[in-house]
Amino acid sequence: MAFYLLPIKSLFQPRIISKVFTKCIGPAIGSNLLHRAISTTNPISPEFGFMFDIDGVIVRGTEVLPAAIESFKKLVDSYGKFRVPVIFVTNAGNNLRCQKAQKLTDLLGVKISQEQVVMAHSPLKMFKLFHDKRVLVSGQGPIREISKNLGFTNVCTVEDIRKAFPVLDVVDQKKRENMSRKIDEKFPHIEAVVLMQEPAEWDSALQLIIDVLMTNGKLLNPPAKLPYPHIPLLACNMDLQWMAEAWMPRFGHGAFLVCLEELYKKITGRDMIYTALIGKPSELTMHHADNMCQLHARSLGVQSSVKRIYFVGDNLNTDIFGANLYHRYLTRQRSGRSVAGIAAAITGRGAQTCELEMENEDVNVSAEECHSILVQTGVYNASSDTFSNHSPRDFLPVEGGLREPAFCVPDVLRAVELVFQQEKFY
Repeated sequence: MAFYLLPIKSLFQPRIISKVFTKCIGPAIGSNLLHRAISTTNPISPEFGFMFDIDGVIVRGTEVLPAAIESFKKLVDSYGKFRVPVIFVTNAGNNLRCQKAQKLTDLLGVKISQEQVVMAHSPLKMFKLFHDKRVLVSGQGPIREISKNLGFTNVCTVEDIRKAFPVLDVVDQKKRENMSRKIDEKFPHIEAVVLMQEPAEWDSALQLIIDVLMTNGKLLNPPAKLPYPHIPLLACNMDLQWMAEAWMPRFGHGAFLVCLEELYKKITGRDMIYTALIGKPSELTMHHADNMCQLHARSLGVQSSVKRIYFVGDNLNTDIFGANLYHRYLTRQRSGRSVAGIAAAITGRGAQTCELEMENEDVNVSAEECHSILVQTGVYNASSDTFSNHSPRDFLPVEGGLREPAFCVPDVLRAVELVFQQEKFY
């Protein structure tokens, strides 16, 4: 057995210790034991954490932004472990959380777990009142699997309605020529609608979703009089625009919602009613993300709760507005001006309310502050009219200052450096 004589000060240098551990007990075991030893004897204890939007901040379409790769080198240690709590909050909804986490892992070269990912639809797991109802879900991707993972047990899609009632979908003339006239008379009544993400074929989706709302889900036997309020409607992702590979912003799910709202009102003379609006800028989504951030802090061995959240986004109307709304909510809770919980914070938007059933991770201690940081690599363009209000209908009018970022930086790397400087964390 070899013995090593080292100066006392060398014992506190990780590189020296690493060589000793590796030489004595082998590279695999030594590295693992060293990592655990350093984590135990020198626990990290930051009182802040990050929330990152993804599109326009971390990636543009399928391409990762160079600044994102550099920023994450600062966020992890030499073993790939996060130095501070990090959560990703996206309004995208066409993936499972595990799929999004794997994509981020591949792009950033840093291990991202699904527990660090909050999708637009993630808070739907709290709406257990609807989980056993017959629900129409609109969107793209594996929406049945996503719905199942969220707790929904009886799901149908726009495509299911099209197959059951072919004569209701007649926009496409080519399809109409060879259309079946057969109707599924046993098609179950629909009890609620969940708009998860923008559909691929907007024309069919707009027509059939409005049909469902105007018949209270009884497509085969519509009521003689317009039912109002209509059946419950839950919508995720309110982004009017988002930034992909193109040099200009593209329509998001918020644009689809605008079309649906306007068509319903034009046809019926009434406002379409949302039972809940989920995803940024909703306080409910931010609260859920906050608690996921607290859980990530615990998994890192952080001794205290995350008191200050820094939200990095590229969209004034969802990212910045949402972070500022949540900061206002936290301020009111802390000052005692509001004694109600997060469920009360989202009521008053529309005429319907529903009960939320929160699980343990959604009632954990929350942060004290939430600071917004705007980056200029996505939807936001400093040379454009920054006062254009693209906020969702039920969030209007927007109070002064809620769309103004606490900080504005060129990219995500500068955002991370700014926060480290603010927190004196090096």
